[in-house]
Amino acid sequence: MKEQLHHLGLYTDFYEFTMAQAYFLTGKHQTHASFDYFYRQNPFDGGFVIFAGLSDLVALLGQFRFHVDDIEYLRSQGLHPEFLKYLRNYRFEGTIHSVREGEVVFPYEPIVRVEGNVVETQLIETILLNVLNFESLIATKAARLRLAAGNRRLVDFGLRRAQGFAGMQASKAAFVGGVDATSNVFAGFHHGLELSGTQAHSWIQCFDHELEAFRRFAEIFPERCFLLVDTYNTLESGLPNAITVARELDAKGYRLAGVRLDSGDLAYLSKRARAMLNDAGFPYVKIVASNQLDEYLIRSLIEQDAPIDAFGVGTRLVTAEGTPSLDGVYKLASFDGRPRLKFSENFAKITLPGVKDIVRFVDGQGGFYADGIVLDGEKKFEMIHHPLFTQKKSSVQERESQSIMVRSIEHGNPLPHPSIRECAAYAQQRLSRLSPEHKRFENPHVYKVGLSPALLQLRASLTNGVVNNAQPERD
Repeated sequence: MKEQLHHLGLYTDFYEFTMAQAYFLTGKHQTHASFDYFYRQNPFDGGFVIFAGLSDLVALLGQFRFHVDDIEYLRSQGLHPEFLKYLRNYRFEGTIHSVREGEVVFPYEPIVRVEGNVVETQLIETILLNVLNFESLIATKAARLRLAAGNRRLVDFGLRRAQGFAGMQASKAAFVGGVDATSNVFAGFHHGLELSGTQAHSWIQCFDHELEAFRRFAEIFPERCFLLVDTYNTLESGLPNAITVARELDAKGYRLAGVRLDSGDLAYLSKRARAMLNDAGFPYVKIVASNQLDEYLIRSLIEQDAPIDAFGVGTRLVTAEGTPSLDGVYKLASFDGRPRLKFSENFAKITLPGVKDIVRFVDGQGGFYADGIVLDGEKKFEMIHHPLFTQKKSSVQERESQSIMVRSIEHGNPLPHPSIRECAAYAQQRLSRLSPEHKRFENPHVYKVGLSPALLQLRASLTNGVVNNAQPERD
């Protein structure tokens, strides 16, 4: 992995190099440009996204450069010698504005704005999309799990099912989205995450008797002993043996921390386990459940009054079950000081031109009411218009508002970034201000995102210009 980071400048699609070379050879490479990162559809049929990955992106851009062997490799791919000389001194020296990591965001919002010369802004497109799309997707899945679990403990168990080293990003993003701990030791070390993990079935199978396996484990970890009770028979063997060990620990001045259920009917088994533990005098022993959990199953278990204290979620978290990718895109918004627009016969794919900001309006109780996409520096307007159905509009007159974008890199220099714990706390705080209608899993209410009148007019003007210029010449 370290060797791969050494070649980070190559972490891109080849067409980024062909375009960058063309900019260079036509003398446009120093022209100022701005690009927007946004997405068009919420994942999981949900009502929001938790933005994540910014800190990783900023760190990676600091290493995004070209070493001698990178240059030689690109030479072998046919790139121009003069362009390769230019790449030898490449550093990202642009400026990035974005929403904060952990922010609640919505479709069509320019949640990241990259400014700089056109080569440096173009070359980072792929790595930006790779990092932000994936981490925002996983953080959003984790946030949905948190909404389902409420105050019950959530642990990321997903590393073994993740797509290679993406498991590192997944564990970090899951923490931003709302999990309490992870089994991923590598991520725990690098990001200061709380670790969680006890034993697998193999530990118990290595002993001739389940009770012996439990006893030996309790001797080694008397202060944090969790016992996996479903290796043979949860109710006839696992729970009775766990209760025996709980009594032995109690006699020594310790407490059995918990039992874990990893198979079977989790609602039924957890209720029986709770009753057996309580009857034996151990109401404090926690019950942990795992095995192909997601937000819907967790919600169902809670609705069935399953007395489960903590959930371990693996595959369906780190693989973002339900939506395999976030459809984030990176589009040119201005070039050489002029707003630019990508036209499409599909109106939903016509981009928003110009340098823009996001303004968030709140209701009288401090909850989120609507977001306005506005031209940078635009202050006064009374109405926002739906991005696609522009006849739909909402009044924002006299509503309190604030820009939600901040600067994360200035002229290539990273600015102070909140810690991962601060990002995680921020995500929960912001979600608490979003109404339940937008957070429900089935048919969530669509959050209002609108264009300012000036931006609406600018898009219409440029769209009309494209249409008129596209008309064939007539004699």
